[in-house]
Amino acid sequence: MTNFDMTLMYAMHNALRRELEHLAKATAREDDDPRRVLAAAAGWELFKISLHAHHTAEDEALWPVLRETLADRPDDLALLDAMEAEHAAIDPLIEAIDTGTEPMGELVDALATNLTTHLAHEEKEALPLMDVTLTLEQFQHFGQVHAVRVGPNGPRVFPWLLDGADGATEAALLAVLPAPARAAFEAEWQPAYKALTRWPTH
Repeated sequence: MTNFDMTLMYAMHNALRRELEHLAKATAREDDDPRRVLAAAAGWELFKISLHAHHTAEDEALWPVLRETLADRPDDLALLDAMEAEHAAIDPLIEAIDTGTEPMGELVDALATNLTTHLAHEEKEALPLMDVTLTLEQFQHFGQVHAVRVGPNGPRVFPWLLDGADGATEAALLAVLPAPARAAFEAEWQPAYKALTRWPTH
């Protein structure tokens, strides 16, 4: 992996952690039904779009490549099994938050616990493994799959990803965009994102 690749992974993880904090606050409100609040919250929609794109891209373009390369290393294969199992545990929680009848606080706590634990596990063990195993071409393919999974939501997801990022992270991620996309980011994507009320404010 290149420095850019690592920057992208950490930026996504940090954005997801950031939104979990907003989710907890939004669903802790006592003056409204939390499922109704989330159904109208652009922040929840962007969280789900971004998380699904990220995890689907990993499931399709990272774990299978690593499995093939590490076929004779059972400890590393066990780590990949854990990554996939952790992914699989998250989607049902999101579905239950949207449509279930369980207490919202318990579901949000479970989502936050499962996701933050997974992100920390990935950063501690899986990212270093990727760093020494994947070729540049393989990680570029992951980036392409990731972009396809984000698809037409890119103009919304990219400023969401950079919200609160430090200057070095923002510069590194913007540098890979084609010139027309960078111009669109400055002129259209970022202003539209800043004007968006992602989560209820009171």
